[in-house]
Order: sequence, then structure tokens, then C-alpha cells
Amino acid sequence: MWARLLVCALKERSLPHVEQSHASLPRRERMLRAVFTHLGYPTYLLPFIGIAKILAAITVLVPGLPRLKEWAYAGLVFDLIGAFYSHLSVGDPPGNWLFPIIGLLLVAGSYVFYRKKMNYQGSDLGAGLPV
Repeated sequence: MWARLLVCALKERSLPHVEQSHASLPRRERMLRAVFTHLGYPTYLLPFIGIAKILAAITVLVPGLPRLKEWAYAGLVFDLIGAFYSHLSVGDPPGNWLFPIIGLLLVAGSYVFYRKKMNYQGSDLGAGLPV
């Protein structure tokens, strides 16, 4: 269930970053560029961030790769905290920074269940980490 929620959330927020030059998305592209400009970021970061989110989602969803999963979760958390802080720092209303908070809660929930699963299976990766 958490995996589906994560995929849906990342698909909605990441794929437009990657597909920014696709002909059917000119309005969405202008919107993303406007948001990035409003936040003070260069628009050439859009494809990089989109691809990074997609790779992180794939890593979280495929079985195995425990160390890489930890890095993927960390990257998603850094991205979402950065998005939240960026919206706060430019004075955006709560409606704009609510989506990063929701995404952060979904990633945190997914990570908690992942850690419980790893502890149940007896993995020694991060054995000292609290769950």
C-alpha cells in the first residue's frame, strides 16, 4: 500500500520534471518553470531532480539493495525538506508547502515500515537504528 502511494506521489511530482520538453505538456512546463523561478532555482535542475526522484522510487520499490534503499530514502527526505523550506523562505501560503509535508509523511511512513520489515527479517544493516 505504501509503495503505491509513493509511486503515485512521485509520479505526479517527478515525471513532469523529466518530461518537461514533451509537446503535450507546454502548460505544465510553464507552470513548473514559473514555480522554480519563483523559488529562486535555475530551471536546468528540473530534469535532474525528476530523474533523481524516479531512481529513488525504483530503488525503494525493488526488493533487496538495503544500503541503496537507505540512500534513496535519505535523498527523498532531503528533497522534500528542501522543497518545504524553499516555499517557506519565499513566503508562500500553506497551500503551497502542504504537498512537501504530505510527501514527507508518506516517505517517513514507508521508511518506518521498511525498517520494521528489515528488523523482522534480522538484517544487520543499521541494527542500532531505532524504529
